[in-house]
Amino acid sequence: MACTVVSNGRSLACKTGVGGIKNIFFGPYDADTAALSPVAGAITLDQTASFYKYEVKGNSSLETSIVSSRENGTTYYETTLNATFQFLDVATQEQIKLLAHGRPHIVVEDYNGNYFLIGKDHGAEVTGGTIVTGAAMGDLSGFTLVLTAQETAPPFFCDAPTDDATAPIDPNA
Repeated sequence: MACTVVSNGRSLACKTGVGGIKNIFFGPYDADTAALSPVAGAITLDQTASFYKYEVKGNSSLETSIVSSRENGTTYYETTLNATFQFLDVATQEQIKLLAHGRPHIVVEDYNGNYFLIGKDHGAEVTGGTIVTGAAMGDLSGFTLVLTAQETAPPFFCDAPTDDATAPIDPNA
């Protein structure tokens, strides 16, 4: 059986994009979300699913590695989300404990207006993180999380999730 090779070319993009993550939406792993069928690399989210918005700025990033083995004949995609939440507070710590015990679906919004669904089929796992006070006045006092998803496809472009009506955590309260 012949393998498909590229089917289109690509022009040089304009210099209008920017890096960075604007928001992260966490939702419980849900069979309905996992069952959604993508169309050409994009997916329409079930708008009845509950997602909770976490605003981030600065140190958060999203990266997907293509892991391919010629010897084994396998290819999969490992997506790593590094999230930083400034300021230590009890409410956020309790939510991080829930994330660490579960395998959430995650939607990441970047500063280009793109939304990506992470962990569609298998969810994402908290694989590391810190609760840090910092040493100097200008250091981070907050939380860092590393979440990883391994899937047979890269993260799907998707529409914006409906933010759950629950009031967000105000770490300044």
